[in-house]
Amino acid sequence: MIIGRQPMMEALSTGKPIERIFMLRTATGDIIPQIRELAQANNIPVNYVPVEKLNGLTQANHQGIIGITANVTYLDLQDVISHVTDKGETPLFLILDGITDVRNIGAIARSAVCCGAQAIIIPDKGIAALNEEAMKSSAGALEKIAVCRVNSLNKAIDTLHLNGIKVLASEMETEIKLYDCDLKEPVAVIMGSEDKGVYPALIKASDVLFRIPMAGNFESFNVSVAAGIILYEALKQRTINI
Repeated sequence: MIIGRQPMMEALSTGKPIERIFMLRTATGDIIPQIRELAQANNIPVNYVPVEKLNGLTQANHQGIIGITANVTYLDLQDVISHVTDKGETPLFLILDGITDVRNIGAIARSAVCCGAQAIIIPDKGIAALNEEAMKSSAGALEKIAVCRVNSLNKAIDTLHLNGIKVLASEMETEIKLYDCDLKEPVAVIMGSEDKGVYPALIKASDVLFRIPMAGNFESFNVSVAAGIILYEALKQRTINI
């Protein structure tokens, strides 16, 4: 943890990877606006909390500010796209929407690396923190794949579209089957939460909606299993001899 106002300013000023900042709701002082501005500039979520939350995290003099250091270094989406295309690779990205189980995120990252995906895109809110449990579940994969944290998944989709990357989303009601999608072209696939699915605004922004065929009428695959199926289909299409 990063505890206190000045340590937080130093961490933000030096670019230290920070997962999240907890700030006292009533925090005031000259340095507070600076911390907020730097956090916003670096896409670091700020949670405004009561003093009980801060006291529960540490018994030290926190001065109304506590930061949680990140286990991964977040990268700029456009930089990642440029890097992938400059290498002559065809983008295969995942967008994670509302997935709150760290084990699922870890398992998805592991499948992504195994199947050749280059990046995972996550929102700054509404998703599980990439903590030590997520790192363990990924078997180190989160250290081998680019992770882009954005403040808006809709804006991220706009960036993908501007770079010629199609966006696909899984939707159980559509007629298009996964294996009928062209996954050899530049694509980003949205994976939604198991209880709510993909957010409607993201469905609307998608280019293709598809479903994973199932043998029975059971509700759905676990999200990490579904991601593995989709990623392996992309690998199969992109590789003649696996």
